[in-house]
Amino acid sequence: MKFTLFIAYCIALAFAPKALAQSDVEVNWDNPAEYRDVRPANGSKQKFMQSTFTNIDKYIVKLAKALPKDHKLVLTVNDLDLAGQVWPASFAGIGRSMSEIRVVKSVDIPSMAFSYQLLDQDGAVVQQAEVKLKDMLFMQRAHSRFHNDSLRYEKNMLKQWFDQEFKPLLGQVSAG
Repeated sequence: MKFTLFIAYCIALAFAPKALAQSDVEVNWDNPAEYRDVRPANGSKQKFMQSTFTNIDKYIVKLAKALPKDHKLVLTVNDLDLAGQVWPASFAGIGRSMSEIRVVKSVDIPSMAFSYQLLDQDGAVVQQAEVKLKDMLFMQRAHSRFHNDSLRYEKNMLKQWFDQEFKPLLGQVSAG
């Protein structure tokens, strides 16, 4: 138990200081050992968490490119619950294998809790909020652009939130 907490602490430290140091985006993962569900079907939990966080980081950076060039988005994730649940393969009717699989059903919705600040070129807060995202219709809303992406439901949820939250700012040309 202590070793698991130590590993989780190391992951948190690894992500916290270097966040995703881009000039216009900073994503911090706060206490990831406490997240509801960032669990791999198979393989190392640490590698899966790192891969998941990196994948979401890159997607948030991609979304933020639509914001005015002189703004910075600082986002701190407090919880993540991926769509579906991890079950032993035998529970899903795939034989007596020792492996596990992620089973995605409409009742196992993706959710994400985070806070954000949007800063202007002087570092003043333009917009901020505490956000608790969940997409109860995630299976009906899945977009074809994420068809082969393991985080398609989470990315689609983020895209919808981003487009709605920053609608007035999207596509603005930077003054200067």
